[in-house]
Amino acid sequence: MSDAALLEHIGKLPHARASFKQLVRELNAHGDARETLEDALDRLTDRGDLVELKSGHFVATQSSREYVAGRLNLHRDGYGFVIPDKPVPGIQGDIYIPRDSARKAMHADRVVVHILRIEHDGRADGEILRVLRRAHPSVVGEFRVGRHGNFVIPHDERLHQWIEIADGMEMPAAAENRDRVGAASVKVESVEDLDGMIVNVEILEFPTDHEAAVGRVIEILGRPDDFGVDVEIMIRKHHIPNHFPAHVIEQAQSIPAIIVADEIAGRRDFRDLDVVTIDGATARDFDDAVWVNRLGNGNYELHVHIADVSHYVKPGTPIDEEARLRGTSVYFPDRAVPMLPLELSTEICSLKPGVDRLVLSALMEIDHRGDVVSQEFTRGVIRSVERMTYTDVHALLEGDVELRTRYAPLLTRFDLMRELALILNKRRVKRGAIDFDMP
Repeated sequence: MSDAALLEHIGKLPHARASFKQLVRELNAHGDARETLEDALDRLTDRGDLVELKSGHFVATQSSREYVAGRLNLHRDGYGFVIPDKPVPGIQGDIYIPRDSARKAMHADRVVVHILRIEHDGRADGEILRVLRRAHPSVVGEFRVGRHGNFVIPHDERLHQWIEIADGMEMPAAAENRDRVGAASVKVESVEDLDGMIVNVEILEFPTDHEAAVGRVIEILGRPDDFGVDVEIMIRKHHIPNHFPAHVIEQAQSIPAIIVADEIAGRRDFRDLDVVTIDGATARDFDDAVWVNRLGNGNYELHVHIADVSHYVKPGTPIDEEARLRGTSVYFPDRAVPMLPLELSTEICSLKPGVDRLVLSALMEIDHRGDVVSQEFTRGVIRSVERMTYTDVHALLEGDVELRTRYAPLLTRFDLMRELALILNKRRVKRGAIDFDMP
């Protein structure tokens, strides 16, 4: 019996519950089948699809109004609400968790809740029965030296439990104080020097309703007002992966930094077109480029070229798995935590000017109303002629003499881009979208 079938079977029983002996009898699970049943019950319990009660009964949370799995949102005053994974019949909104019970878990943990009361309007109160998945393997906060021991006050006010630092675990190993995006490395001589500093703490023992959390310092980020520490705090507070494992770096470094003829074969060649990238002034990676032309019938020809990352990142490879984990690059005002190693994101997959780059291209013909008359998608190769910034393009379109002289060969392209942008923006407004001011 599959996990889904077992869950459905329990859900159809009275009160959506059954004992192990009952399931063995009803499913005729003897010998190897009994062990398979045990494994399935463990998996479903770990996922929160089942709850094992002290009586030994298993309850299907998806079919029960008494036991619900969901995500805990804590208020800074200590109480919280659990957002159910799925709508629960008879319950409206989130489930209120009082302070005493909320101490068993931390903000954003996935938990199982025992419903204690449902009001006539559908509002429900409950208590945390079990933590299914911890959201915070580490916590960033301010280190404090105390009389009876050292502790860390979490930066996130919703993590209201202070974290006790185990004796001898106040100073991180040298190799662990790494992976900093912008702030300078910090050196301290003694535990007393840590007082008031921002640190990252690995949780060794999670809090209970009677005991505080216990952890060890794994990184020293610096003083709260040190340059770059605010970004370091945000990266760790939201658990943004900012360190590529060694095997991912090794694969990235093995990718050739130049494109050979065999890689271009079979691709459309756009290298003779004056394609440009347009990004912010502080951008380090350039992943899209554009080109606009006017056709003989008066329509616009628009090319949009996107860096062909799929040529380098194959499914199931270390880089692919790490990219799936990260999901996206994360941008801050003056830096970024990339989804791909720098060997790709700022090198071979970055559409730098004057070098060949592999792309996926969208080729469109657009009329004076903004309608796409025709479209084609193809793999191609480009050689960007300029790395432009939004600021410079805006200035030259506004008539900046120096910039118009510098980029004289491209002025026709930029004028056409503005014409087409105004047409497309007018179409957006007609559909009810936001009106963007165009130069």
